[in-house]
Amino acid sequence: MKYLLLLLVLAVLALLWGARRGRSREPEARTPPAPPAGPQAMLRCAECGMHLPVDEALPGKGGAFCSAAHRASFEAR
Repeated sequence: MKYLLLLLVLAVLALLWGARRGRSREPEARTPPAPPAGPQAMLRCAECGMHLPVDEALPGKGGAFCSAAHRASFEAR
C-alpha cells in the first residue's frame, strides 16, 4: 500500500514538473495590437442639427444630412 502511495506522489510531482516546464518556454512572437483609430471629423445635419461622422453623412444640395428623409425634406423647401 505504501508503494502505491509513493508511486501516486511521484506521478503528481512529475505532472506538476512537466506542466511547469512547458510554461517556462518563451512565448511565441505576437504581433502588437493595432492602434485605435483616430478621431473622425464630424458634420452637422442641415435639417435637424445632429452631429455625425463624415463617413455616415449623406451629401445633398444644402449640405450634409443624417438621413435620406431629412435630405428630401430640406431639398423640398
